Amino acid sequence: MNKHQTMTGLRLSCAAAVLALTACASPDKAPATADVAVSRNAVENAVSAGAAELAPAEISAAREKMVRANQALAARDYKLARELAIQAQADAKLAQSKAVSAKATAASTQLNEDLRVLREEVDRANSQ
Repeated sequence: MNKHQTMTGLRLSCAAAVLALTACASPDKAPATADVAVSRNAVENAVSAGAAELAPAEISAAREKMVRANQALAARDYKLARELAIQAQADAKLAQSKAVSAKATAASTQLNEDLRVLREEVDRANSQ
């Protein structure tokens, strides 16, 4: 192998490395449709869990960010669309968690009230 062949091989290796790095760095330019779709499902799941009634501020924030993410996607601003979709997903998960927590708290309160009434009935029955 002569010096010219070595230099050509080295240049080809460098070019391949640059292309590989460019391919790895290109997700910001790729459509963020998958991120937006995942976030849309997260918002729908939160709404199904009762977030509209039990965590209205959080679900409103998630919906607003989804609208902006779709607008950014339509404008081909994939980086912004991805960022907004991720934020919307986080807001939706928070809303869903708050809704589930509120339902669990309500169920616990109702169970405690039922236990109190039952104890009163048992005490009344034992006192007779």
